[in-house]
Amino acid sequence: MHTAFSGKLYITDTTLRDAHQSLIATRLRTEDMLSLAHEIDHCGFFSVEAWGGATFDTSIRFLNDDPWDRLRALKEELKHTPVQMLLRGQNLVGYRHYPDDVVDKFVIAAHKNGIDVFRIFDALNDIRNMKRSMEQVKNVGAHLQGAISYTTSPVHSTQTFIEMAKDLYAHECDSICIKDMAGLIMPEAARELINGIKKAVDIKVCLHSHATSGIAPMSYQAAIEAGVDILDTAMSPFSMGTSQPPTESIVASLIGTSRETGIDLVKLRLVRNICLQIREKYIGLLNPISERVDSDVLLYQLPGGMISNTLSQLQEQDALDKWDAVLAEIPRVRKDLGYPPLVTPTSQIVGTQAVLNVLVEGKRYRNVTKEVKDYVHGLYGKSPAPVSDEIRKLIIGEDKIVTVRPADLLEPSYEKMREEAIKAGIVRKEEDILTYILYPAIAPSFLKGERTLEEIPKKITPAKPVTDMPSQMEVEVDGEIFTVRIVSVAGSKVEIAGITPQKIPRGEFAGGIKSNMQGMVLQVVVNRGDRVKKGDTLLVLEAMKMENPIHSPMDGKVIEIFVDTGDVVQNGDVLLVVQ
Repeated sequence: MHTAFSGKLYITDTTLRDAHQSLIATRLRTEDMLSLAHEIDHCGFFSVEAWGGATFDTSIRFLNDDPWDRLRALKEELKHTPVQMLLRGQNLVGYRHYPDDVVDKFVIAAHKNGIDVFRIFDALNDIRNMKRSMEQVKNVGAHLQGAISYTTSPVHSTQTFIEMAKDLYAHECDSICIKDMAGLIMPEAARELINGIKKAVDIKVCLHSHATSGIAPMSYQAAIEAGVDILDTAMSPFSMGTSQPPTESIVASLIGTSRETGIDLVKLRLVRNICLQIREKYIGLLNPISERVDSDVLLYQLPGGMISNTLSQLQEQDALDKWDAVLAEIPRVRKDLGYPPLVTPTSQIVGTQAVLNVLVEGKRYRNVTKEVKDYVHGLYGKSPAPVSDEIRKLIIGEDKIVTVRPADLLEPSYEKMREEAIKAGIVRKEEDILTYILYPAIAPSFLKGERTLEEIPKKITPAKPVTDMPSQMEVEVDGEIFTVRIVSVAGSKVEIAGITPQKIPRGEFAGGIKSNMQGMVLQVVVNRGDRVKKGDTLLVLEAMKMENPIHSPMDGKVIEIFVDTGDVVQNGDVLLVVQ
């Protein structure tokens, strides 16, 4: 049996990235990160994961916060600690593949602005999708950490992951991360995999897991005994649940052993105290489902960030009652798509399709996102198992499957989009061009200063008796507005006396095409007067980070369009009319 490793254990702290992504939907603002980063810098971590993942998207979408400015500000505070980012291979920090010239420019800019360690993964473990970014990281002289997206399925095994580790080593990785995004790795599996990698290649190994299932602390102990070099942890106020095991607990457990980290618990206490203040500020975003142990993850394989984000998406759609149905649908969709590991973007692809399969009445895959079609076409890479002919035909018909590296099909786009951005007047610094390329739908409004800062929800307090109520109010019932007169208030119960309808037709039009979800209009494909056939795409909504085409239910003519690109629509809103 492999002898336990006796060297120092290193810690990568995830509080500034994955921890708040997992627990509060990535809503931590830069202003609240800086004092925390300053104190973290004195602890002696191997690295601090502070950028990448969903932080780029949420910064511009919800926080009106420039991610490049954030990175530079964090680097100013983390003078002695390497700053680490999570990079999605050819997807960078987006949800689709970008051309090689964009990948090169992004890696160079990220390193220049403060990234020292790049953790690079591909959602399908297709190293072809990691190669370009890995090469560029080596070119800029940063630390390259190749990641294995860990999962369990009929087509994944310890040996397949060891073979991938050998491949990553051959690509000159400086370390390898076992990225267990759903908290699935069992103690014995961790022991076997770390032993196997250590025997196969001479390289530092990191284990990243989530405490969703309650198993991660046990698996971390097995990993320590097997000789893991680095563990990912989060400061205790932002740990456990769908986040990582607590930094302080792991450090304390090793004091006096051969694996002692050398990190001072008193210094960690100073960091923890700041985290407690921050947690109190964001308490309204903490969902009890994300905080507690959920053994269901062993069945459904949802990674930490996916749970909080899927809950948020269902809440947006006013469909939280469908949570259990979505949970049951996710493994079915995953099997249909060839058992992809559930990590961004495949977690969003599978999760969003599962939500649509549940929300949209009728048979499964009646409404299919563009991303699912692209996935089945092979545009995300090679699926771990082949997609069955039945599912393939249901989603893309008789279309051909791509077998080359998907990025080989992409034309260089940096210079072209650079000109577009400059012409639009949204470039103040070079990095703004990359922001525009990565998120062309929302970046213009952000870069023009037109987006607003999302308010932090207040902590929910027990309901109080209603003491001051208006004499009347307007309510909407089935698209019609009524004036309601209130005659008495008893506690929090409101008694209604009379209803007077206001004849304002809303939501009901002959041939009206309604939105079946809350989202943003990404593209209006048709114009007034256009003739369309049943099944034609009329417009595209961006919802739940995916593109959702709205199709015409009939042959006809577009006689009215009520929305424009960039508009936010609600479930049930009439988008256009086809006669």
